[in-house]
Amino acid sequence: MIERIVIIDSVDPLCFYGVNNANMQLIKNLFPKLRISARGSVIRVIGEDRETAEFETKIKELSAYAERYNTLGEEVILDIVKGDAPKERKADGVIIYGINGKPISARTPNQARLVETFSANDLTFALGPAGTGKTYIAIALAVRALKNREIRKIILSRPAVEAGEKLGFLPGDMKDKIDPYLQPLYDALEDMIPAVKLKEYMETKVIQIAPLAFMRGRTLNDAVIVLDEAQNTTTHQIKMFLTRLGMNAKMIVTGDVTQIDLPRSTQSGLVQALRILKDVEGVGRVEFGKKDIVRHHLVQRIVEAYERHDAEVKATRDADTPDSEI
Repeated sequence: MIERIVIIDSVDPLCFYGVNNANMQLIKNLFPKLRISARGSVIRVIGEDRETAEFETKIKELSAYAERYNTLGEEVILDIVKGDAPKERKADGVIIYGINGKPISARTPNQARLVETFSANDLTFALGPAGTGKTYIAIALAVRALKNREIRKIILSRPAVEAGEKLGFLPGDMKDKIDPYLQPLYDALEDMIPAVKLKEYMETKVIQIAPLAFMRGRTLNDAVIVLDEAQNTTTHQIKMFLTRLGMNAKMIVTGDVTQIDLPRSTQSGLVQALRILKDVEGVGRVEFGKKDIVRHHLVQRIVEAYERHDAEVKATRDADTPDSEI
């Protein structure tokens, strides 16, 4: 009799073991001659050498499946343990599989273009109105690169610009004040990475979420770096951010140039960067429109209504401006 220890630290334990350890109980039933115990990411098995070796092989196959698809069901366990290949899941256009095996893929032509542009360039600008999925797809691409071990970390950032609210009036310390600005980034990650694994990544700084000001002085290697809401950066801030790009790293910069919350006297760094980097090799650009909005159908109507309003205001202002002032 020998004892083997199998480590499954690349997969979320809840996903692997199942609710109320249902998956683990099934695995134990399929290996009745072995004594099996599991705690956290460590599985111990005692038995004959050949049977424990087979058990280790099957556990690693199950772990690889769970890591890829973020789900592990009874049918898959039976197929893998019996030596049958599990049924192939449709993977057309799938970027990654999110929580409970939900496929995350490009849902519009421009989202698909963002996936292609990211692969072809080290710096990609994704521009467009709210609800077009540009940030969500950007984070999915970063998570895929991490899962494929193409990079060692993900860095997500936003400028903490006050859009009507005042930081000083928010409760708590600086982290508590800043976190509401970063919440959309947390929301996307929670869709894609199981909670236990996400917490581990955050604690070990494999995934870092920080305000833009925290980027100064860093060189970011072996990473995918996403800057969200870049229209609210100043010209100095975006130059500082873009020059953080290190070796084996990629950047995605997202923004909506129609939603600038900076003071009127301050130029948007994103607008300037788009102009300066227009013809630079290795810089890609994808522009989203109203047709790419994938939120509630009412969001598209709201965007269109505001565009009509802005056009009417501009027309009225131009009509009131004397020719000598134009």
